[in-house]
Amino acid sequence: MFSSQHMEKIAKIDKIKLPNTKIKLLQKLLEKAIGEVSKTNKMQAVDFSKKFKALVDKYNERKDDVLESSALTDISNDFVGLIYALKAEVTSFADMGIDFEEKAFYDILKSLSIKYDFTYPEDKMIELAKHAKEEVDSVASFPAWNQREDIKAELQVKLILLLAKYGYPPVANDDAYKEILEQAENFKKHRG
Repeated sequence: MFSSQHMEKIAKIDKIKLPNTKIKLLQKLLEKAIGEVSKTNKMQAVDFSKKFKALVDKYNERKDDVLESSALTDISNDFVGLIYALKAEVTSFADMGIDFEEKAFYDILKSLSIKYDFTYPEDKMIELAKHAKEEVDSVASFPAWNQREDIKAELQVKLILLLAKYGYPPVANDDAYKEILEQAENFKKHRG
């Protein structure tokens, strides 16, 4: 997703002297990168989409005024900063001993613990994320699985049993189950 070609492209864009052109190119690059992330990790894509929208709004609001070169440079730097933050996020899984797809499940589990204010051991969360991905992968062999209600129901049962086995969430919460199942469907929809 963030190959050396992407980083070379950022370096080339960074050398462009026309600030508005530079910002437009950075916007397109970020949109594409966020779109790629959304195919696997809906949670992170939503977070970065919000940050991206805030930057675009900032740029569009200031565009009405006569923009100073320094203001455009600041906005341009903000876009570059967001690209590097996204790159850091999509490679952060390596230190955790999980892959990018497992990180998508970890992120949803982690965000739910924050959203619903409960604690859960980090090592168990990583292990649960790995097993959640395995369960979702187990339905990959079925053609058009996400259009077959029987297969989706089977996956839901597998995930709910897995969550129960791990005692997650530690408090009963239907919304937490729903969000995990949505991540599972989003994940598989873009992979097969």
